[in-house]
Amino acid sequence: MRQDKPLEARLKAKAAEIGFADCGIARTDAAPAAGARLREWLAEGRHGSMIWMEERAHQRESPASLWPEVRSVIALGMSYAPASDPLALAGEGEVGRISVYAQGGDYHDVIKRRLKELARWLVGVAPGADVKVFVDTAPVMEKPLSEAAGLGWQGKHSNLVSRDHGSWLFLGAIYTTLELAPDEAGRDLCGSCSACQSACPTDAFPAPYRLDARRCISYLTIEHKGPIPLEFRAAMGNRIYGCDDCLAVCPWNKFAASAQANLAFAPRAELTAPGLADLLALDDAGFREVFSGSPIKRIGRDRMVRNCLIAAGNSGSMALIGPVRALLDDPDAVVREAAEWALARLSA
Repeated sequence: MRQDKPLEARLKAKAAEIGFADCGIARTDAAPAAGARLREWLAEGRHGSMIWMEERAHQRESPASLWPEVRSVIALGMSYAPASDPLALAGEGEVGRISVYAQGGDYHDVIKRRLKELARWLVGVAPGADVKVFVDTAPVMEKPLSEAAGLGWQGKHSNLVSRDHGSWLFLGAIYTTLELAPDEAGRDLCGSCSACQSACPTDAFPAPYRLDARRCISYLTIEHKGPIPLEFRAAMGNRIYGCDDCLAVCPWNKFAASAQANLAFAPRAELTAPGLADLLALDDAGFREVFSGSPIKRIGRDRMVRNCLIAAGNSGSMALIGPVRALLDDPDAVVREAAEWALARLSA
């Protein structure tokens, strides 16, 4: 790589070589409204039981709040655009629907490894620079920062939308003490489109660009630990981990090429259309074996079986009555309640 090129250009070329679909640079103060929006969202209670959002809110408000020495933010995106229609299994009652991002390897591990590789390169070409790498488990406002760095814009579904990659981008960030030239911020191109708002089965968007996590199927199936509120159960259909609906209907996806060349995100056959009967039969050891290396492993067996029981209750399949009935005496109270509900639905 030619050394006479600006560092920013060499950085972006290296990011592409490593496997990132996009790379941009933002000033640390480039998303000044993000902190105020976060405080308002938390005050309204729209984060539900995600107490960790509250506890580290002060660090999320700006990059300098987390690391005072930071001078530039390098925002990175890695595409996970699916090769097939994420909504194709909507009518298949005896199988569960798993969100596209969770059908392959754990993206946290993949992205952090690539971020560290890029950060090592940066320190190697800019001796004296300090860096910190972050994926979405850290208190970092990666979506507004990625918009500020020009990767795209936060769409009406509140996720990042890219002109080139649609709604299918994993995001990561590198904070650095280097003073790098910032890129032009992304421009909102949603226009009058409201496809993502209309697609949401639980009306989780009180207004465009605003998400109430307490109504979101992704939150309910992944973050929420107790019984699923009755008002949302029918709307969940056969979704057992996450929900792709608002992302899948985004018109900008037509420009997104499939990311299956990235083998780390290639869907595992057993996770593309898993049979509910098989999942309902899992004990803890079986769950850990099936979901080894998957982000799904984080929610544990009980929460996954709870989700599968809701899907079974929505299925109308008499073949699932036996597997559901077997869970009426499960050690977990939440699983037992979900089994009672599912059996009542199937027996009605």
